[in-house]
Amino acid sequence: MTAMADQQAMHSPMSGLGVIVMAAGLGKRMKSNHVKVLHQVAGQPMVLYAVDVALRVGGHRIAVVVGHQAEKVRQVIEAGIAGKPGAQAVSIVEQTQQLGTGHAVMQSRSVFSHHGEASPTHYLILNGDTPLLKESTVRELLTVHQREGATVTILTARLDDPSGYGRVIRHDASPGDPALLSSGVEKIVEDRDATPAERATKEINVGTYVVSGAFLFEALDKLEPDNAQGEYYLTDIVRMAVAQGRRVAAVTLQNPDEGLGVNTRQQLAEAEQVVRQQIREGWLDAGVTMRDPGSVWIDAGVTIGKDTVLYPHVMLEGNTVIGEETTIRSGVRITDCVIGNHVEVLDCSVLSQSRIDDDTHVGPFVHLRPGVVVRRRAKVGNFVEMKKTELGEGSKANHLSYLGDATIAEGVNIGAGTITCNYDGQKKHHTMIGKNVFLGSDTQLVAPVTIGEGAVIAAGTTVTQNVPADSLAIARVPQANLIGWVAKRRALVARATPGVVSSVKAPGKRATVTRQKASAKSKKGPGRSSRG
Repeated sequence: MTAMADQQAMHSPMSGLGVIVMAAGLGKRMKSNHVKVLHQVAGQPMVLYAVDVALRVGGHRIAVVVGHQAEKVRQVIEAGIAGKPGAQAVSIVEQTQQLGTGHAVMQSRSVFSHHGEASPTHYLILNGDTPLLKESTVRELLTVHQREGATVTILTARLDDPSGYGRVIRHDASPGDPALLSSGVEKIVEDRDATPAERATKEINVGTYVVSGAFLFEALDKLEPDNAQGEYYLTDIVRMAVAQGRRVAAVTLQNPDEGLGVNTRQQLAEAEQVVRQQIREGWLDAGVTMRDPGSVWIDAGVTIGKDTVLYPHVMLEGNTVIGEETTIRSGVRITDCVIGNHVEVLDCSVLSQSRIDDDTHVGPFVHLRPGVVVRRRAKVGNFVEMKKTELGEGSKANHLSYLGDATIAEGVNIGAGTITCNYDGQKKHHTMIGKNVFLGSDTQLVAPVTIGEGAVIAAGTTVTQNVPADSLAIARVPQANLIGWVAKRRALVARATPGVVSSVKAPGKRATVTRQKASAKSKKGPGRSSRG
């Protein structure tokens, strides 16, 4: 095999490998209204981490076993894998009664028994609550399984505090002992069923297995619920294999954090920290600059181009895509957006489900709600809110505007304080603004309305009718200058004695002066009311 072919094999699905993802548990220790596997780590439900690994390594069918809140989990998985290579191989089956991990795997039998289709030669079994497990580790597990000709291969880790985890019990074998076939692994004992001596063991079962296709369901059919939980334990297949003289192999994680199963909020927080640090390190290695990496949050689904610079306290969420040589300043939150190359997003801006083309300038303090498109060389300045609006190439909305349900062509100037009045109390209406339109400050466009190309809207105008191309629209109260009004007002105020309440009208109209009768007590001392 050439080096290139070897590299491709390392990243290709394994032929004949069926994958089972266990995602049926409730997760009582999470103390949540939501099933455990739907809790998010770095913006992605935990179960999708396991399903993604399954899609990358599985070369046969993939079964995801769901239970609690089955329909909700099904919807999340289907949405999460839509469009991904191999998604058509994923089947979701339900465990209607939660009778243990062995019983959960039994529910997948129908997925792998299609008429006319060969059964898998091996099965990979994953947990839906281990989001830190790497594809490279899974491939190592598969390699060891094949190299050693094992019937069962398990993934283990050594923890200082193994409380709550199943313990891996190894047998001290002597020469000629059949246990040598099992590399010393004798059995896996669940925490509740372990003796004090077994609980002292630091090696734990991560819950990831590779099992021979000919052995798995044969062994599952022989399981008995003879344990403290009264459940069918998948771990019992290890003891069965050893009893039959079959080889059981084990791979121990170098970094035990990778095997972290999330069962509590504390473990969820720990997993979040680990995954986010891995994501940051990955993008730093890919050519992204972070001024303060520890303060930057990047979700698992985000893509960033090289030479992009992220300032402190930036949050990139969902499936956001950011191009090359773009700058994102401090305090910016971007969710499910596509940002082009050479874009600058200034401080404290919030962008959601929008598209920003190349060479644009956004912010500071900008709010882009879903459905916004900002074309090349356009500018959205401070305190501008946009929703379902396209801002054309080279157009500018520099300050203090609301633009909703609008199509704005190229070369348009949006004056400060411009508002599209898109809602009539019952439904939304659209505004169309043609090329090279100039909107003066403090204008209101009452939709539905169209502004023709090259038109000018005078400052302070309320537009309620369409404006033809190359026209000036002006609609405001005529200005009146009252000469000498201020001087006369000052004189009236100066003549007023202390305590007088005056109502001064504009010159030319009669001013009235009202005096309040002072009380007996107010006649003494300064500030008393005059008697009128």
